[in-house]
Amino acid sequence: MTRNKEDYIKEIYKLGGAEQQVNNKQIAEILNVSPASVTEMLGKLQKEELIVYEPYKGTKLTEEGMKAAVTLLRGHRLWEVFLIEHLGYTWSEAHEDAERLEHVAPARLIDRLEKYLDYPAFCPHGNAIPQADGKMRIPKLKSLVEMQAGESSTIRRVTEENDLMDYLQELGIHIGSKVVVEEFGACEGPVTIRVDNTQKQLSYKAAGMVYVDEK
Repeated sequence: MTRNKEDYIKEIYKLGGAEQQVNNKQIAEILNVSPASVTEMLGKLQKEELIVYEPYKGTKLTEEGMKAAVTLLRGHRLWEVFLIEHLGYTWSEAHEDAERLEHVAPARLIDRLEKYLDYPAFCPHGNAIPQADGKMRIPKLKSLVEMQAGESSTIRRVTEENDLMDYLQELGIHIGSKVVVEEFGACEGPVTIRVDNTQKQLSYKAAGMVYVDEK
């Protein structure tokens, strides 16, 4: 399978394509490609029996498609753990290089990497890592903008966008940090939070991509 096809399969899985139909617009937006390119690729993936595509309804992964997606996602997130914990990568650097490594590492290397890392359940950005059988633990989370002023929780996941990850690391915001929402600026203005007893401000957009425990 080509890298381009693998990217489609992985993103369809992340959009929920294992359980439900994903529409073409969602795929085009997340991969930053034209609707015509999506339609063309989905035709190819259906011929290889990796998806079931219904025009005007959407796309769902087949069993083989799900296996391929889980393998890619598992490798990606294990590489992120290794690169950050053992090679001193930043969040965004690890995400970038894991995107490359996921396409070239054989299954036996990923199995040994997982064992070496002592079977982590989550990547450094807080995303669940699938086990070899596809199972993974998905906690219930909500974004900072869904919290109430004065509410406290623990940061568990951030959206994997390079600019956002660099921004959060510069602010000293980490997975596992204790956070209190102190104030919401008017008209989706800055969100004032206290992280590990230090006051910080996030843009409303960024706050919507930081997730905490849902109580």
